[in-house]
Amino acid sequence: MNFANGALTEAVYYILLSLLEPRHGYGIMQNAEALSNGRVRLAAGTLYGAINTLLEKGWITALPGEKSSRKKEYVITDEGRTVLQNELKRLEELLDNGRALLGGN
Repeated sequence: MNFANGALTEAVYYILLSLLEPRHGYGIMQNAEALSNGRVRLAAGTLYGAINTLLEKGWITALPGEKSSRKKEYVITDEGRTVLQNELKRLEELLDNGRALLGGN
């Protein structure tokens, strides 16, 4: 995952979108796949590596769970929402420039 240049990977973008409401890992995988029409399929190792990075960056947080449950739920933070909104602006600029130069609508 490369966060240095401000651009999110597609996987991270869909993980953050998925966490606009609380979800556990499997729910994130399912939602990312559904949102991307099957294009983004997150393997468990990829997902949990990304989750750890996003937790460290403060873009998501783990919700306190029941002690009897092994499933952790995660949700996006305010900082994560800002990152997601900035990415959306970046993507819109890419689309606008492409449409302007290619003559599309």
